[in-house]
Amino acid sequence: MIARLFPLWAILFSIFAYFMPAPLAALSDWIVPLLMVIMFGMGLTLTWDDFLRVFKAPGVIGLGVVLQYLVMPLAALLVAKILALPTEVMVGLVIVGACPGGTASNVICYLARADVALSIAMTAVSTLVAVLATPALVWLYLGETLPVPVAAMLASLVKIVLLPVIGGTLINSFLGARLDRVRDAFPLISVAAIVLVIGIIVALNQSRIASGGVLVMLAVVLHNSIGLAAGYGVARLFRFDPRRARTLAIEVGMQNSGLGVALAVKHFTAMAALPGALFSVWHNLSGAVLAWYWRRREESAKATQAGEEARGNVR
Repeated sequence: MIARLFPLWAILFSIFAYFMPAPLAALSDWIVPLLMVIMFGMGLTLTWDDFLRVFKAPGVIGLGVVLQYLVMPLAALLVAKILALPTEVMVGLVIVGACPGGTASNVICYLARADVALSIAMTAVSTLVAVLATPALVWLYLGETLPVPVAAMLASLVKIVLLPVIGGTLINSFLGARLDRVRDAFPLISVAAIVLVIGIIVALNQSRIASGGVLVMLAVVLHNSIGLAAGYGVARLFRFDPRRARTLAIEVGMQNSGLGVALAVKHFTAMAALPGALFSVWHNLSGAVLAWYWRRREESAKATQAGEEARGNVR
């Protein structure tokens, strides 16, 4: 029950973090270890066959990465133009749109019962592509050059995602069914961890959220929503199964907003970093709500199917 209500805990904890940011902001060093714990839990649910299956269908990965780099920067520019955002804010929104997927998308895919192996593969590929795609797209839309620290990004991806997931998968391969109790506990651990991570992110960005204004927040919500809808809609048009459709929605709609903030601060202004800061908070909240909705719908469908089978057996 506690795990099923995690969007509520995420929202309540975000409110607490906004009004009392100091205690949680002091826990900023916890973000990476908490994400690593979640990724390790993911690994416990995966087998090597899951990854082999994903890489046997490179077209799915390619479609997701193309959608991410096609939809998100263009959507950012259109939203900024429609809302008549200041130039600095528009720059920041486009930078976020031109960034690759982040580790938060892998967590949300896990909680949403999407295709975790596909999510990890897409994040890895989009990060590799970012070395060319991110600066090229920023130059295309803004006419600005922008170096991307791809080596540091890949190092973070290996540390936060790949090593914990591989470790969990190895242990799952050797111990299998003997891990059932531990495996069953990880969804609750993951929910607690991601709620705490969201709270820390809100606390660290409290002043930016307070000064962001309704219009910038609206732009971020629209930007994220367009990515989620485009990823899911195109996946269903290609007749992908619901798990893959959820995965593409999450991967396209959730960006490496931390990178967006870093690039905006380093190469532009603090105001340009505002969309990335707000995006980092919002996409975790919207992702949490979506994951809850999809889990609940899947559980309801399974319960209905089990009831129909039971009635069939009685007959």
